[in-house]
Amino acid sequence: MLSFAEELILLALDDKKGTFLPMSLMSFESALAGAILMELALENKIDTDLDRLILINDEKTGDPIYDEVLKMIREHSKEENALFWVKEIRNRFSNLREVLTERLVEKGIIREEKKKILGLFPQTRYPVVNDSEEVAIRQRIRQIVLSNEIPEPKDIVIISLIKSCGLTDQIFSSKELKQASERIYQISKMDLIGQSVSKAINELQAMVNSAVSFGVIRA
Repeated sequence: MLSFAEELILLALDDKKGTFLPMSLMSFESALAGAILMELALENKIDTDLDRLILINDEKTGDPIYDEVLKMIREHSKEENALFWVKEIRNRFSNLREVLTERLVEKGIIREEKKKILGLFPQTRYPVVNDSEEVAIRQRIRQIVLSNEIPEPKDIVIISLIKSCGLTDQIFSSKELKQASERIYQISKMDLIGQSVSKAINELQAMVNSAVSFGVIRA
């Protein structure tokens, strides 16, 4: 069974090219950080409200990333909200996307291909080996969003995540997007951590836009 973060990695990969879809790496890693928090919440390790994220059970999970996050929360001097922890996790694990992608390679779902463009520029591609997991994820999301079916907690999580990092149009056709967007908006409001992920991504984008406007970085 895949974690939410691993599901998000699969959805963010272009199946034909084996490369990640165009998006801000910082924004995507914020979504992955949120996916980790959501996983811990569903395992009853943490809880959250509008103002704070609370550690409930810091017993080790056996996963080095999750255990490090639990340790971070336990050792922090005061309670913070989910937005704070999304940023902290993203900053602590500077190569989060790569680590999680490698897990999918180890599970035989994708494979790693390294080559050089024009014999000079290195490129890594991740073609899909077994697409059954991704097909199941997409079908699950479409079934919930395009119906009035009441979503389960795990459905709310992945739907909140695809909204936060702009993957909606990779799952729904242009004709479906209006209906899908309205339903996704409603579902994403059910999850506080998902809202924090979206807020973190919006803040990052605002910072980038500001830097571009002042000429600090180029668009």
